[in-house]
Amino acid sequence: MMNTLRLTLRPRSAFGGPLQGDTLFGQLCWAVRNRWGEGRLTELLEGYTEGRPFAVCSDAFPAGYLPRPALPLYRYDSVPGADRKAVKGRRWLPVAALARPVEQWLQEAVEDVAVARTLSGDSGTPSQLAVQRLQPHNSIDRRSGTTGPGEFAPYNRPQYWYARDIRFDTYLVLDDSRMDRDDAMALISDLGRTGYGRDASIGLGKFDVEGVGAVEWPAPPAANASLTLAPCAPQGLGLNARRAYYGLFTRFGRHGDRAVFAPGGPFKTPVLMAATGALFGQSEPVRGPFIGQGLGGDGRMSKSIPQTVQQGYAPCVPAQVNWEAA
Repeated sequence: MMNTLRLTLRPRSAFGGPLQGDTLFGQLCWAVRNRWGEGRLTELLEGYTEGRPFAVCSDAFPAGYLPRPALPLYRYDSVPGADRKAVKGRRWLPVAALARPVEQWLQEAVEDVAVARTLSGDSGTPSQLAVQRLQPHNSIDRRSGTTGPGEFAPYNRPQYWYARDIRFDTYLVLDDSRMDRDDAMALISDLGRTGYGRDASIGLGKFDVEGVGAVEWPAPPAANASLTLAPCAPQGLGLNARRAYYGLFTRFGRHGDRAVFAPGGPFKTPVLMAATGALFGQSEPVRGPFIGQGLGGDGRMSKSIPQTVQQGYAPCVPAQVNWEAA
């Protein structure tokens, strides 16, 4: 049975980039291998590309909020007294608003600054959820012991520093017949200690898991759509293209952990997906806590590790949309 868990995370360091569900799933697979061995990972991935994932990971969102879907503004009810530019910045939706029709969501949505101040408990600061700063790096030419031109020249990489006391929610859809909650939490805690994403080896991406619990989403009276909480691959699923709104996201994937040294190189096949916050109409009552498909296997995702898969699934929440509205 697939159940959805909410994990509340507290950042303990800067991050190399936003926490995204497909990358988190990849690191979760490495955590399985490192803790229990490759045999256990192979067992868990059986049926992954046939619609039977053992886990589906969401992006991380400010605690208590979800992303506003990728609907054009004219599909929402107007917001009295607000200009268009201000309204476009309202990108975070309180979870409680899910019980209302999508057309009313823009009135409930808030900007970054409001979320940051609410979660920090301080009305004066902060003014942003995260501050981006450039961190200088350089490579050393081992032949000369110095930096130099070309690939050894100094360069900058962005780091994301989250506001003090900010917490994030990430959602994990788990097949508890294949992995129980305690094992999943052990793996996520492993990731928090080793670090998520880029430059984890130099201290970025650390976090603590401060809370975990089952999720029951507020249910609209006539759900007929799904809002996605991670990048996903909806193609070939029989969805109605006229009732689909999404941005595009290209994943230029790389292998992590020890696979960066694989003989065939660390790079994976690029994948075009629907970005987080997609809204897909459903011809039947919304069922199941995720949407999408598993990608890869048989060398389609990686030439160096042919069995590599990519999370093309996304956790989703039910929504009610008036599709007949102009």
